[in-house]
Amino acid sequence: MRHLLTLLLLLATTAGAAGDPKLGKPLHDQQCVSCHVKQMGVDGSKIYTRSPRLVNDKKALRERVGICAKNTAAGWHPEEEEHVTAYLNQQYYKFK
Repeated sequence: MRHLLTLLLLLATTAGAAGDPKLGKPLHDQQCVSCHVKQMGVDGSKIYTRSPRLVNDKKALRERVGICAKNTAAGWHPEEEEHVTAYLNQQYYKFK
């Protein structure tokens, strides 16, 4: 499965995609959800919708994804972080 995901990421990157939410969702679900559930309960999604928000623009979202990836030792490549950022932006933040 990891090899398939890597291949898909490579194809998306070479096609000029900055971030693909469809590729970001499984990365997010595998790496982020369990930590967020520990912090927020239920499904962990309240971490994105809480008030006040810690992330208020796309740049801050990208930085937060990078921090979380480092803190959890996700081992993501920059392209994978971009995919997760795109997924979170599409799903929760809606930054332009």
